[in-house]
Amino acid sequence: MKAHAGVEHYENFPVASWLCPPRLRPAVVAIYHFARTADDIADEGDAPAAQRQADLAEYRAALDAALAGRDPGARWREVFVPLAAAARAFALPAAPLHALLDAFVQDTHEPLYADRSELLDYCRRSADPVGRLLLHLYGVADADALARSDAVCSALQLINFWQDLSRDVPRGRHYVPEADLLVHGLTRDELVQGPDTAATRALVRSLCAWAATLMRRGAPLALRVPGRAGWELRLVVQGGLRILEKIERMDHAVLSRRPALRAWDLPLLLWRALRMGARAPSLA
Repeated sequence: MKAHAGVEHYENFPVASWLCPPRLRPAVVAIYHFARTADDIADEGDAPAAQRQADLAEYRAALDAALAGRDPGARWREVFVPLAAAARAFALPAAPLHALLDAFVQDTHEPLYADRSELLDYCRRSADPVGRLLLHLYGVADADALARSDAVCSALQLINFWQDLSRDVPRGRHYVPEADLLVHGLTRDELVQGPDTAATRALVRSLCAWAATLMRRGAPLALRVPGRAGWELRLVVQGGLRILEKIERMDHAVLSRRPALRAWDLPLLLWRALRMGARAPSLA
């Protein structure tokens, strides 16, 4: 699971922002710190994979204890005491929390992905549970909403992957499916070597189009979720699409540099969020 410096660095996560209803803020923060801490364990410096896996197993045991109303132990008390309170207050489902841990364990094995279906299966554990937990807090649970939430969260995860290729590939984190490399006549070693070429740009263009399709599939959910949450989701959707737009404008040369949202993007995101009710989200 990938993350970046700063309070809001856990992707797909509106961390107690000004749009989050105050009554939900403690639960959102508790879920965030649970995921953030597990992410840190999975990516713990130079610790060997076996040690990180053992720590995640201990972390899972603490989760089970907290959800069962037992003492989670002292090691991560600051994580599990608030999470247990949120679980009691909102009857949080255990399955999405465990799915996130499954993804973190998978990360410690540094897997390669054969095709897009395998990568989406990873997103099903690494990203989609976040959206489902937030929808649960907002009392939205129908099948259509869950499917659209999964599409948005998976799209955000994919966008983060393509945005961060210049960082991830040199560190041995490979999220580009083998099948996509093959279609574009590329090898993983060619990505590691780093120069942007016509072939790598075509690869990234195809991957970004895939992510955009998923995002548009899920975007109508933002018009269904009530109140502040719906507006926050509109901004999340538009933020992801804005990153794709920036990648397109740099001719998909993400092996050389990383596009990012800046403060001056906010007025545009707000304007596009306001217009979502009038037209389908787009890159325009």
